[in-house]
Amino acid sequence: MKKIVLTGGGTAGHVTPNIALLPALREAGFEVTYMGSYDGIEKRLIGDFEIPYVGISTGKFRRYLALQNLTDPFRVIKGFSEARKFLKQYRPDVVFSKGGFVSVPVVRAASSLGISCIIHESDMTPGLANRLCIPVAEKICCNFPETLKLLPENKAVLTGSPIRSELSQGNRLTGLNMCGFSANKPVIMVMGGSQGAANVNKAVRQALPQLLEDFQVVHLCGKDKMDNLLLTTPGYKQFEYIKSELKDLFAMADLVISRAGANAICELLALKKPNILIPLPAASSRGDQLLNAQSFESQGFSIVINEDDLSTELLVDKIHELYFTRQTYCDAMGRSGQLDSIKAIMGLIENAAS
Repeated sequence: MKKIVLTGGGTAGHVTPNIALLPALREAGFEVTYMGSYDGIEKRLIGDFEIPYVGISTGKFRRYLALQNLTDPFRVIKGFSEARKFLKQYRPDVVFSKGGFVSVPVVRAASSLGISCIIHESDMTPGLANRLCIPVAEKICCNFPETLKLLPENKAVLTGSPIRSELSQGNRLTGLNMCGFSANKPVIMVMGGSQGAANVNKAVRQALPQLLEDFQVVHLCGKDKMDNLLLTTPGYKQFEYIKSELKDLFAMADLVISRAGANAICELLALKKPNILIPLPAASSRGDQLLNAQSFESQGFSIVINEDDLSTELLVDKIHELYFTRQTYCDAMGRSGQLDSIKAIMGLIENAAS
């Protein structure tokens, strides 16, 4: 049996694409093991899939002054040693990394043993962890055409991001019943990420009087960010967080308003959902969401509103603009070469393993 080690962690975005690959890996006859940090989010997320999990020490590479910068290099060295010991014994045919700092010692250890490594970069510009892995990677998968120019030409492959197949298997009627919505009025789904997005939440709620005249709104607002005063508002349904039912909400949604995290927007692309992106500002991140959103806008997939420009009037205007031109965005997404990412990535994994 062919063996593969998956790695990646620190955030859900570094884990869910690995999860999306699991059915194809099993169908192709791979024995799968996951390597992550001792107690990171990746351990919790992978726990539902009956996959052997190997925890290693990990540290973060910070660009700012912090006391942990003195101790974390030793944690990374320890993680490298732990990863190398396991990999030397297990001898996988290939390692697939989705990034995050836990992946660095795993990929580097695999390379030192002559094990083929494939890495995936979600954002437009490679993050620090992946930049440390690029020199030893056999292939580098990416989501954006612009990223190809930032990677070694002989290694870079535009694949898109693996998307869980079940997201395309939702039932519109189930979603409508779940929200108590009518089938005769279009639905907007608002996604602020697992932590919610305070400014997006505020803007959507302020716009509700105008929006509910023409639309119904389902709002994934983040943990502890429900507005109790709006719980009984007809046509407006709030959830802190959705798991298995997300597929039904996607099936129900005519339009989506979202942050511009790479995995979230790749899901919108795969499902061909007309969307408005409100990226996280540069002051709150390394600016990757702004670049992701600009790329999707330039490819004709999205309308973008910068958070600094966000207002009730602008949001309502852009929602109506998107709704009346939605087919244009669906057509552009349908022409994308990034829709069959699992097939493309599996081809690279099979080649590396053989």
